[in-house]
Amino acid sequence: MPLSLLSSPLDLSAGSMSRQQQLLARFKRAILGGQLPPGSRLPSTRSLCEQLQVARNTVLAVYEQLTAEGYAEADRQGTRVATLLAMPAGIRAEPSVARQDRQRPSRRVSAIKSTRDAGDRALPLTPGMPALNRFALNAWLRAQERALKRAGPMALAYGEALGEPALREAIAQYLRVARGVRCEAGQVVVTEGAQGALSLCVRLFANPGERAWVEDPGYGGVLAAFHSGDMKIRSMPVDDEGILIADRDWRWPPRLIHVTPSHQYPTGAVLSLARRLALIARAREHGCWIIEDDYDSDFCHHGHPIPAMQGLVPEAPVLYVGTFSKTLFPGLRIGFLILPASVGEDTWRALAEMLRGGHRLEQLALAEFMAGGQFARHLGRMKRLYRERQQALRAALQTHLPGLDISGGASGLHLTLRLPPGCADTAVSAAARAAGMNVGALSSFSAGPPQARHNGLVIGYGNTSEEQYDALIRCLAGIVRRTLRHQIRAWQADAGAA
Repeated sequence: MPLSLLSSPLDLSAGSMSRQQQLLARFKRAILGGQLPPGSRLPSTRSLCEQLQVARNTVLAVYEQLTAEGYAEADRQGTRVATLLAMPAGIRAEPSVARQDRQRPSRRVSAIKSTRDAGDRALPLTPGMPALNRFALNAWLRAQERALKRAGPMALAYGEALGEPALREAIAQYLRVARGVRCEAGQVVVTEGAQGALSLCVRLFANPGERAWVEDPGYGGVLAAFHSGDMKIRSMPVDDEGILIADRDWRWPPRLIHVTPSHQYPTGAVLSLARRLALIARAREHGCWIIEDDYDSDFCHHGHPIPAMQGLVPEAPVLYVGTFSKTLFPGLRIGFLILPASVGEDTWRALAEMLRGGHRLEQLALAEFMAGGQFARHLGRMKRLYRERQQALRAALQTHLPGLDISGGASGLHLTLRLPPGCADTAVSAAARAAGMNVGALSSFSAGPPQARHNGLVIGYGNTSEEQYDALIRCLAGIVRRTLRHQIRAWQADAGAA
């Protein structure tokens, strides 16, 4: 028996593992490490409890647990390490470089890189964060109570694989009216947020090695979904009219094209009608699928909402993705995918096997919330609130950072501020976070080469009240000026050294 196991006292300090747990862990380490080889006799319970100053029942319980887990076996003479416990040499040995290489993550894991640091999402100016303190919580609680009463204990059971029928019907009805989407309830698949819908698009309609196009700058979550499907990703530039695709690009057409046409993320550009129609036509011609990510168009701040691409023409090759993370709250984790009516039976059969119904109570409550009119009333209140907050943010930006271009804002929860050349947005974003603001660096949304990246700040207004903007943007303006002065001094120092 190793001397250290007997001589080292057990930790009796408050908050540590119990003495029984500590002793059990010591024995397991000694057995797995080879210090107690198979067949070796364990000390008697009396001698061990005297050595360690613990109750005999503690040692007895440890020996019983070792025997129950297969580490030891009892006979008439006492307890010994299990004789059949032949430990493979690899468990005790340090892992070799070759074995570490074989045990590395898959290539798709290495390809998935964080496009930005989300920071503390409770901080003001966080992009995409709704006003959680203004959510109709009481109405939501009543919807949950009604849903539970209607379903009874079955609300706790597995649900339909494609989502609760009542919710699928409510989503289809809302999208037909509010977004001009051509769909019936049978085309709706309820997912684990928009990210779940994006991953499902890849699993259903793409094969490893096929091409995918994404907007640049764009939403980092779609990169993760495409990399998980081992797709070859190409970044397509974005201008004031949205994604820009040249005729020569179609010589090597992709399988999937991800776009945010109603309010490009993060620049805020709106994909022009001419480009929408051209994209649909070319996708049809080449057998591509367009993933229309309509993440925040429910909050239209100017004029009438722009209808979804999906409903522009009959049988458009569009996979329509949406979420309730912005309209309600992100913790709900409910999104949806609208599949084309032309999708074959094989796809629906596969979906029934791939998905497992979950979050049934939340889905039933959301169906109640929508059918009872609370969802529409909540949207109306939030549209007015976010419009006022965007106006307050614009006024503060124009006051404290005059002359800088502000883009976006036709809908959604964020604006994009272009920074002057030489003022690194990553430095400004990091300093702003240290000052208590969570603004995003526009360049971090880009997958292209550094010299081609946009330079600016993505500023959210959903979770920030109007009275905060003047002080926050005044502070942000000071950070921008200090960053710019620092960069100018660095250039001058480099020029002097040259």
